Amino acid sequence: MLLTQIAKDFGLELVGEDKEIRALNSLQEAKEDELSFLQNRKYLKALKETKAGAVIVQKQFVKFLPKGVSALISDEPYVALAKVSKLFAKEPMQREGKKPFIGKNCHIADGVYIGFDSVIGENVTIMSGAVIGDNVRIGDNSLIYPNVTIYRDCVIGKNCIIHAGSVIGSDGYGFATTKEGRHIKIYQNGNVVIEDDVEIGANCAIDRAVFGSTVIKRGTKLDNLIQIGHNCIIGENVLMAGQAGISGSTQIGKNVIIGGQAATAGHLTIGDFAVIAARGGVTKSIEGKKVYSGFPLMEHKQWLKLQALLARLLKKSSMV
Repeated sequence: MLLTQIAKDFGLELVGEDKEIRALNSLQEAKEDELSFLQNRKYLKALKETKAGAVIVQKQFVKFLPKGVSALISDEPYVALAKVSKLFAKEPMQREGKKPFIGKNCHIADGVYIGFDSVIGENVTIMSGAVIGDNVRIGDNSLIYPNVTIYRDCVIGKNCIIHAGSVIGSDGYGFATTKEGRHIKIYQNGNVVIEDDVEIGANCAIDRAVFGSTVIKRGTKLDNLIQIGHNCIIGENVLMAGQAGISGSTQIGKNVIIGGQAATAGHLTIGDFAVIAARGGVTKSIEGKKVYSGFPLMEHKQWLKLQALLARLLKKSSMV
């Protein structure tokens, strides 16, 4: 859509050149035909360096835009982005397209649905009740158990295993709240990319990205009942135990171990080879090659000392 049309439809003020906009993207990744936004001034550096065609911003930040980048002025840029995102959302199901391509020696059970433009590699097994959306890619030798759902545009690598009931590519939990308290859906227009040799346990949910990709890298193994939020990047060879939850836009390094029911806040970085014990609560970015426990999170050796101190205090208080 033209910027002039977007401005008219949503009551925004256009400053700069009118342009054709084909997609939404982050400030860091946006191209000349894409629209981005700035809500928080902590991303001002990214705004100054963006290559986006246009950015939704408050008027006070227009002066920081690079030369040639147009602005759509809004008092609530995040809310405006949410409203505009609907324009670029794809239909949940295509109405037409190429029939799915099925590679050699595949075993596709009765009751499997495969959408238009999807490509299934060789030696793939897909069990009954699975739903494979439009434009999905599944690599050679992968195994999809019953009732798995893979939403449109997602990519599954080679030698992957996805256990029963898991959902790949559902919408991330993204809403913009207006000044009046209404929650406006942000349409999730990205996808999920699962690299080779990944195993996903039963009843996991891996959310698609707002734009770009949620990525599970090579060799990672997820237990049952795990939630991965939108735009997360899970590094290579990560081990994650049951009921763990990773909030959106968190980046986890390689060979990290995350215990059962541990969870993170969003927009964090967890360093390579970190270990987070069961029920650990990660509220800020942490270094790699250390073991962490508790909530608020601390190094495990400190947590052990704290537990010993608490035990002694309880013992003393019981003797009084």
